[in-house]
Amino acid sequence: MSQQSSDIQLLKKLAQSTDSIRSEIGKIIVGQHDVVDQLLVSLFARGHCLLVGVPGLAKTLLIRTLAQALDLSFNRIQFTPDLMPSDITGTEVLEDNISTGQKQFRFVKGPIFANIVLADEINRTPPKTQAALLEAMQEHSVTAAGTTYRLDEPFFVLATQNPIEQEGTYPLPEAQLDRFMFNLWLDYPSFAEEVQIVKATTTDHTPTVNPVVNAQEIKEFQDLVRRVPVADNVIEYAVKVVKATRPKTSEAKIVKDYLSYGAGPRASQFMILGAKTRAALSGRPTPEIADICAIAPSVLRHRIVANFNAEAENLSTTDIIAELMKEIKS
Repeated sequence: MSQQSSDIQLLKKLAQSTDSIRSEIGKIIVGQHDVVDQLLVSLFARGHCLLVGVPGLAKTLLIRTLAQALDLSFNRIQFTPDLMPSDITGTEVLEDNISTGQKQFRFVKGPIFANIVLADEINRTPPKTQAALLEAMQEHSVTAAGTTYRLDEPFFVLATQNPIEQEGTYPLPEAQLDRFMFNLWLDYPSFAEEVQIVKATTTDHTPTVNPVVNAQEIKEFQDLVRRVPVADNVIEYAVKVVKATRPKTSEAKIVKDYLSYGAGPRASQFMILGAKTRAALSGRPTPEIADICAIAPSVLRHRIVANFNAEAENLSTTDIIAELMKEIKS
């Protein structure tokens, strides 16, 4: 069988698996369909996600359920001001070697050694500890006492932030925010969804989430996404959107008036990777401009910096992106 025909078969399998994953997650999580879809896009594109939402919106439950449906190992790290880098990556312990009678150091792996890692309230810990996690995200490895340990693949970090309480927090610098493929906003559920949530969570019945795919299949799907072809006009549109966010080169008035800094080239890369993945998850062989439009807010939201004028007029980066997307012609 040729590579092309085997890829078509794999594409069908990915689309079917995605539907099954959505239905398994839907047993536990009510609503949040767009967030679930974008989490899956990020995972299969080998990206990481930053989830922003008020407490009680089931962020942790969503991620734990996702890990169960994907049959992956899961660790949750609660970030606090006194958390040390070794609490994430692991530490060396001194112990007796029974056979030689001598003392020796042994590396005890930290919670970062899992397929899916939830960094809960990442902005509550100092920059030194944040950096330990972000290095692992970038390199997919941890270095301790001169030895490098590879992390298990697939490796997927989901960090959460609470947008309300900002006292005693250490906001992520722009360079570190740029490591996250998507910034996802979780909103309050609708009235009907909240009624359903209350009904489901106030009984003793807990649905069982069945694993749909395993680590090896996920790695195959991730490799497949990289092979998805993209038309030049789609790539050019993605670059045009990203370039339009830069105040020095942009022709858009909203950008010149309300942004201090625009997105860098990594935004263009993630936009194309995200579009390819979104198309593949739907069983389509190549992405369209509509795929770029669908993921643009999540890719750009944390990569552009609003100025004082935007703050004074209560304009969020999401509002600015929405206006900008209306102006850009495909």
